[in-house]
Amino acid sequence: MPTPTYTPLANLTLGSSAASVTFSSISQAYRDLVLVATPISTINDGYLALQFNGSSSNYSMVNMEGNGTSTYSYTYSQIWVTLNNQNMWTTPSTFLINVMDYKQTDKHKTALLKGGTASQSLGASVGRWADTTAITSVTLQATSATFAAGSTFALYGIAA
Repeated sequence: MPTPTYTPLANLTLGSSAASVTFSSISQAYRDLVLVATPISTINDGYLALQFNGSSSNYSMVNMEGNGTSTYSYTYSQIWVTLNNQNMWTTPSTFLINVMDYKQTDKHKTALLKGGTASQSLGASVGRWADTTAITSVTLQATSATFAAGSTFALYGIAA
């Protein structure tokens, strides 16, 4: 079996604040996608949300989080996949998002999201988009806040 290879597809550093970042026209030449986001929030609030192909339906997720003194877990359906109670902060925090089998048209899409800051809290989510459409665009959205200038986002394709 070949060793998976990360191929850089796009890299973005915001020069000014933005409510969302979209990677579009994603090549269908890979097995999986990996997004690495280091957002800086304009306020100590807001969540990192993920949306495929601009769709606002058919998402469900399970979320878990810990901050050193408390732990939380949630299950629900909504219009995106998010690290729900994993707030973004005015200091950079790193999020890693794996999207499996993004181009397959015979199965629903699954995403694993992990991230946060050790000084605040860390979280993980498993999200499902109940759609068999191949993913051609991914939007990362800040909820309740905006991404500040200096936030970075990178998209990688993973070869089989």
